[in-house]
Amino acid sequence: MFQSFFPQPKQFFISVVAWSLLAIAFWYGWGESLGAVFGLPPLSVDAPPIVGISAFWSPAFVWFYIYFGIVVGLFTAFWYVYSPHRWQTWSILGSALILFVTYFQVQVSVAINNWYGPFWDLVQAAVSKSATVTAEQFYGEIGTFLAIAMVAVAVAVMTRFFVSHYIFRWRTAMNEYYMANWGRLRHIEGASQRVQEDTMRFSTTVEGLGVSLIDSVMTLIAFTPVLIRLSANVTELPIVGIIPYPLVTAAVLWSLFGTVFLALVGIKLPGLEFRNQRVEAAYRKELVYGEDHADRAQPPAVADLFDNVRRNYFRLYFHYLYFNIARIFYLQINNIFSLLILAPSIIAGRISLGALNQISGAFGQVTSSFQYLVNSWPTIVELLSIYKRLRAFESILDEEPLPQIDQQFIEAGGKEELAL
Repeated sequence: MFQSFFPQPKQFFISVVAWSLLAIAFWYGWGESLGAVFGLPPLSVDAPPIVGISAFWSPAFVWFYIYFGIVVGLFTAFWYVYSPHRWQTWSILGSALILFVTYFQVQVSVAINNWYGPFWDLVQAAVSKSATVTAEQFYGEIGTFLAIAMVAVAVAVMTRFFVSHYIFRWRTAMNEYYMANWGRLRHIEGASQRVQEDTMRFSTTVEGLGVSLIDSVMTLIAFTPVLIRLSANVTELPIVGIIPYPLVTAAVLWSLFGTVFLALVGIKLPGLEFRNQRVEAAYRKELVYGEDHADRAQPPAVADLFDNVRRNYFRLYFHYLYFNIARIFYLQINNIFSLLILAPSIIAGRISLGALNQISGAFGQVTSSFQYLVNSWPTIVELLSIYKRLRAFESILDEEPLPQIDQQFIEAGGKEELAL
């Protein structure tokens, strides 16, 4: 799955994590301020954030672009020399580009959140008639938002185009790798489906989850300082009272609760999804045989296979029933959670409308990042089921025992109802 596209996957991903942590530590320790030496100083801590698209070419941003390019260049050069790979340009530089674009999209979200403050304060002043607001001021703020939005649209469209090609290159790499070893793999149950369909679904799903994970981490890094800064307007939480960094603490605890809660509720789903793919593959395989052989796909045999399909789907529907009750209920409460924790400050009139929208936006971004598993759990379940199927291929090639779920199927004589 990975060695077909990435050079020495275990070492590669360990080096990615180690190099990333080192680069981040150096950036926050010395790198960010080092830009001042080259005339690209960071924004002062006490300075208000830059509102508008000019933030994207401010000295601090330009210096980060240069720093990112240097870090990626050094990492790429090392792997090009240490372990050349047929797909190294796509797997290393392509992944780095996706990482950078994801960071940039997060900064677009930060820019929009920074725009919330002055815009909604302007709206509040106009509605309450506490200050004179002209049409030029109002439409000027709208124009600022549209400029940021246009940047977001352009980047998002180009990103989706590139990612589509990235996914297909990964699928191509897996297809080439498995077909080169087809003689050893063809005897695995549903081998053709695993090569044709599962490789496509795996590359697509991993890309989606990977981009979401990177986006969550980047959002967390970008918005946590914003939330800490905005915490100056909020000093206490309902029931708990006064605590340090109340907004960040609330976001972490609420997201952690949701993640653990839904992981426990949905613990049975990956295995059921795997079995679902297996019974579908067996049913489809018999029908394919029936196209060329009159003695295959006879009604009794097909009826038994479809009974397995129906039985597994009904079991899956039941488990998704209580999982969706838990997940949707949690997400609905999540929609108003920020208002609940801001209730004392709102009632006391300690925050303006602009500050309220900025806090709600930043809080939503931070909690969404911490809720990565909550938001992605159905997709993770699908990925785990695909991984289980492709892992059987890897076991054959690595001369390792088959995964337990495949061993149970073989021991049951290929009868799904006995392998549960």
